[in-house]
Amino acid sequence: MIVTRFAPSPTGYLHIGGLRTALYSYLWAKKSGGKFLLRIEDTDLKRNSKEAAIAIEEAFKWTGLSHDETITYQSSRFDIYKKYVQQLLDEGKAYYCYMSSSEKDELYEKQKANKERTKYDGRYRNFKGIPPSNVEPVVRIKAPLEGEISFIDGVKGEVAFDVKDVLDDFVIARADGTPLYNFVVAIDDALMGVTEVIRGDDHLSNTPKQMVVYKALGFDIPKFYHVPMILNPNGKKLSKRDGAMDVMDYKKDGYLPEAILNFLIRLGWSHGDQEIFSMNEMLELFNPNDINKSASAYNAEKLSWINTQYIKSLHVDRLVEVLKEYDLDLSGFDKAEELINLLRDRAKNMNELKDMASSIVNEPTQYNQKAVEKFLKGDALEILAAFNDELKSKGDITLAEDFKDIANSFLDSRGLKLKHLAQPIRIAIVGSAVSPSVFDVLSIVGFKSVLKRIDNLCKTGV
Repeated sequence: MIVTRFAPSPTGYLHIGGLRTALYSYLWAKKSGGKFLLRIEDTDLKRNSKEAAIAIEEAFKWTGLSHDETITYQSSRFDIYKKYVQQLLDEGKAYYCYMSSSEKDELYEKQKANKERTKYDGRYRNFKGIPPSNVEPVVRIKAPLEGEISFIDGVKGEVAFDVKDVLDDFVIARADGTPLYNFVVAIDDALMGVTEVIRGDDHLSNTPKQMVVYKALGFDIPKFYHVPMILNPNGKKLSKRDGAMDVMDYKKDGYLPEAILNFLIRLGWSHGDQEIFSMNEMLELFNPNDINKSASAYNAEKLSWINTQYIKSLHVDRLVEVLKEYDLDLSGFDKAEELINLLRDRAKNMNELKDMASSIVNEPTQYNQKAVEKFLKGDALEILAAFNDELKSKGDITLAEDFKDIANSFLDSRGLKLKHLAQPIRIAIVGSAVSPSVFDVLSIVGFKSVLKRIDNLCKTGV
């Protein structure tokens, strides 16, 4: 059974690249009937943020990437890590290092002067003497001194490291007993049964160290997939301006989670020329072995386009539910379906859809001044009031076509054009001169509310 995981650190927000990694991991596990696990890597007690951890969980709920089992918090597992540190010490695979800060600085300065890679020189690897009394030791693992560490990466193919270039006896526990990242990651992945690790290729350099830990503890080594980074259109690291913001900020900006996931799966993976993928299609088609070897470029225009496709195509009930999250509840509005279908082709995001829908559902409390000055000149209000009287004489009207027929008849009888009536009606109904087809809007607003809104505008005498 395939078991994958996503393991963010709660030292900041969950960004778009992290969510893509989570999506890839989720799809690969669920496709095979396996497990997708969520682990919060919060061993850095000084930098951890409870708010960030909560935000990560919120992002998963919003996107629907449900994890199996309860969330694992590394901060609650220090006893486990301590046990494995002691095991390695007892087996002679790790040792206490009494190197002082001044000794380390002196060593590194000498290596820099000789244009060598700065690394620990193993001076306490086989130490048998009396430990210095003024130094609290760290614990270092015995790494191989020569040879090669290699593995087959699902994205990059065969990857090999000369241990002299990438390893030294690295620290696995600080002087205060706090375990370090590469040590706890390997332990947790093994104990949680993780079989395949999909992560950004910025973690590639960590892999040799983690493999040393796996081997020292006798754990099975998972299969790795190191995914190229997402870059901005100029080929540089993403900034907030480019899109590297909190995942939940995308919600605030009106993006649908379906659109975000669809956008992300196409950043580094493809299936022919297909652009739009349902979750079922993602599950059916995705394979991490097909992830591109080169970095992907973030494209804000493509994300916006994908978002509009989902707004156009999602079931009305789904959009009604989403609109509740934007403080517009249409569940009790009897013409919600007609309203959504009228507006969905005009909205780029959910904020726009909400604003347009609100302007139709709710009576205007103010009127756009520029529209008033441009379209309510001369006898415009008199014409509008007369049209309202005409409507009142017809009884209850529900269909857009009936509103249109009455308007045309009214205009013909007075030798007027639609332009003399349409914009004043819009201002009365939605507060501005911008709306979809005015007669469709009248039909959705409803006969009684139309009469009331026109009366309200006429009474203001603006």
